[in-house]
Amino acid sequence: MRNLIVQAICIFLLINIGYSRYPDAVGVNGMVVSSNDLATQAGVDILKNGGNAIDAAVAVGFALAVTHPGAGNIGGGGFMVIRFADGSSTTIDFRETAPYLSDKDMFLDTDGNVIKGKSWNTSYAVGVPGTVAGLGYAHQKYGTQRWYSLLQPSIKLAKFGHNIDYLNFSLLNSSYYKKYLSIDEETKKIFYKEEGFLLGDLFVQKDLASTLTRIANHGYQEFYEGKTSEYILDCMNRTGGLISSSDLKKYRPIERKPIEFQYRDYKVITMPPASSGGIVLAQILNQLEHLNIDSIEHHSYKHIHYMSEIEKRAYADRAEALGDMDFIDIPIEVMISDEYAYKKWSDIDCCLATPSNKVEPIKSNFYEKEETTHYSVVDQWGNSVSVTTTINGWYGSGITVDNAGFLLNNEMDDFSIKPGYPNKYGLVGSWANAIEPGKRMLSSMTPTIVEDKEGDLFLVVGSPGGSTIITTVAQIISNVIDYKMPLKDAVESSRTHHQWLPDKIFLENRMFSTDIINKLIDLGHNIDYKQSIGEANCIMYDSKSKIFLGVSDSRRNGSAIGY
Repeated sequence: MRNLIVQAICIFLLINIGYSRYPDAVGVNGMVVSSNDLATQAGVDILKNGGNAIDAAVAVGFALAVTHPGAGNIGGGGFMVIRFADGSSTTIDFRETAPYLSDKDMFLDTDGNVIKGKSWNTSYAVGVPGTVAGLGYAHQKYGTQRWYSLLQPSIKLAKFGHNIDYLNFSLLNSSYYKKYLSIDEETKKIFYKEEGFLLGDLFVQKDLASTLTRIANHGYQEFYEGKTSEYILDCMNRTGGLISSSDLKKYRPIERKPIEFQYRDYKVITMPPASSGGIVLAQILNQLEHLNIDSIEHHSYKHIHYMSEIEKRAYADRAEALGDMDFIDIPIEVMISDEYAYKKWSDIDCCLATPSNKVEPIKSNFYEKEETTHYSVVDQWGNSVSVTTTINGWYGSGITVDNAGFLLNNEMDDFSIKPGYPNKYGLVGSWANAIEPGKRMLSSMTPTIVEDKEGDLFLVVGSPGGSTIITTVAQIISNVIDYKMPLKDAVESSRTHHQWLPDKIFLENRMFSTDIINKLIDLGHNIDYKQSIGEANCIMYDSKSKIFLGVSDSRRNGSAIGY
């Protein structure tokens, strides 16, 4: 009865505050939005039982490792942005690291040419996983509930199974992934069926359940020093990988100061390197602030032109100057400054596209797939968490740890394996992102939190999508702040993307008129298309009505649950 009353109140408030398009969920006490309904529910249950947003984020992260194996993981890494109820904030970097035995030329032949596939579907592609340590560190420092209780939902889902949803059904039965997931013998046992999986099939993962139980009983360090670490080493021996016992024992998540900047009187809190997301997001929005947005119709050819030119300049700097800040010096304050943004902005021609080879990246003295998953959490006290994790491409390296039931990442491909050579997502880099032992590879993950003009929580936002993550987050923020869109409209709106190289504007789903496309071509732009760009899972807080609005991107049919 109480829930019905709460829902009625929320609907009344929504109507009266003028939201033209309803969100997927509303709540007055908390909200969780993720890529899978079972994982989302796991987080909500933790909130209802008195856990805070960090507790819930840990539960969601482990549950996604079970229900969303193509991208959710314990064999990968990621980033977490936390804004506490008192307005303070922090970030946790649990990105994978390069093994000690790795080197900058490990994916090149004797002639210096890239060996195709070696950085993608071999155990050489595997970085030292950080997810378990990152979630463990977050709980240890900021959580309130028993560690064991946070892993119980994921253990049950793995032990007793969950019904295969449409996303998993489509991926596991596709010809490409049936072939990809049948290469490794351990992977084939779990993720391959000759006759194919049926929609709704019960998917049981007993080895993964045992792994999660060990971690629950012995703490997150078990993954790096216990029986699970032995299984990882067995897998490395079996497949010829590089990760050693020392690599696992030495892995540490890093708590870092967030990237913070103002956008039109709103405060944006986001990730520093080894995520490129925060700096590039700041560059995009800081340049956009110089555009008289009131004079530009949303998704007009002028709007797309300006956004593409802005993105092009930001991604050029990404390629030239960004990498692991523990290994190189990065002029962060310069790169996110208003002065630098204006310099970049001033170079944009309103009537002509600048060829990418004419875009001047930041000068430095440095040497230099898309399948992530993002989830957002807010609790009853106002703590908020934005988390993006990945194993890189769908199903990572395609290699499963012996007797442990989880897939390993192929994140080594995110290094610049050769300066100027594009990775799987077409991104290029310099020696700033070259492979070094213990180094974190550059990432596009952009978990972000936004405060409103009064300093209250406003948005919790993030997305998977490889190189398109940053532009997805930037466009959603602009849609909400600049174009006053309801959150649902802001997320569902068609997206565009430019990443400097290749020199193309990517348009989503051919959703733009022939007239707009022709005008963009007349300006000198090259046009290409993507089936889908990003998959945002977002929360908006309306400080006046004190309700949470949750939106899960329909591009992948995630889940938003509030209470």
